[in-house]
Amino acid sequence: MGRRIAAKVTGVAGFLPPRVLTNQDLEKMISTSDAWIRERTGIRERHIADKGMAASHMATEAAKKLLAQRGVDASEIEFIVVASVTPDMMFPATACLVQDRLGAKNAWGFDLSAACSGFVYALTVGAQFVGAGTHNKALVIGSDVMSSILDYKDRATCVLFGDAAGAVLVEPTANGEDGILDFHNDVDGAGGQFLHMPGGGSLNPSSHETVDKNMHVVHQEGQQVFKYAVRRMAEVAAMLLERNAFSGKDLALVIPHQANLRIIRAMQDRLGVDDSKVLINIDRYGNTTAGTIPLGMMDAVADGRLRKGDLVLLVSVGAGFTTGGILMRWAF
Repeated sequence: MGRRIAAKVTGVAGFLPPRVLTNQDLEKMISTSDAWIRERTGIRERHIADKGMAASHMATEAAKKLLAQRGVDASEIEFIVVASVTPDMMFPATACLVQDRLGAKNAWGFDLSAACSGFVYALTVGAQFVGAGTHNKALVIGSDVMSSILDYKDRATCVLFGDAAGAVLVEPTANGEDGILDFHNDVDGAGGQFLHMPGGGSLNPSSHETVDKNMHVVHQEGQQVFKYAVRRMAEVAAMLLERNAFSGKDLALVIPHQANLRIIRAMQDRLGVDDSKVLINIDRYGNTTAGTIPLGMMDAVADGRLRKGDLVLLVSVGAGFTTGGILMRWAF
């Protein structure tokens, strides 16, 4: 069997900036078309943050909604982890800003950078603290303002991403109750060159030269990323099921990272599950990086696609390359 953890997800909420950028809007900005974008990605629109709205603002709004839904006071939160590749600034951590805005005076926390796998990694971390018995309530948040690091002259990348945040509450399981059953996270650092933002760190500090060379935006070799994501998402999903003596037939829902509809369909074929068992919302949100999986959880709840006790699989691949998967029983 896998790595059962005495922790469960007890609530989920999200935040989407109100402004919507459609494929038709992009047609007016760059050489592309609605048909081209839909055929290659499955995306028709995405939400974009207004200037001045940062990752911490979206994360805070998602967390506020979550706490209100659960009837939990911010003072009860003991740990906050924020997954993001678009933090407000290098330091302090976005988690510190969220802690202050929430008034979560009893919480500590930090940021986690694993790109599109960030939320799965962060949920693994939050579950470990709760499962160890050292924390009773942990906030796990994914928040990215991808529009802040896009080149809107590069049609290969700017059509893919949107902005959003999602948050979940992690609490201990009761005696005999299943929550998070297993997880798998891995890294293939050789793939880092294929999806990265080269400017702004200690290797290439911000300067006129780095700006002139367009080093502060997403750089991607799409075919390399696509091939890796198709293979690893399917492999990790199948491995988690097999390791825990399940098959695709046992799943109530797969909530995959929403990077590309073709990647999702390839994983779906490998698992042998039909459309009713796969959450897809990329058409409305695009790739929101660390926000995609909590938004998927949020939509699944809103659409009545999950019941307590259902077997759920989360799976993602991101820059690094990073891969993450979590198998769990739905707890509410």
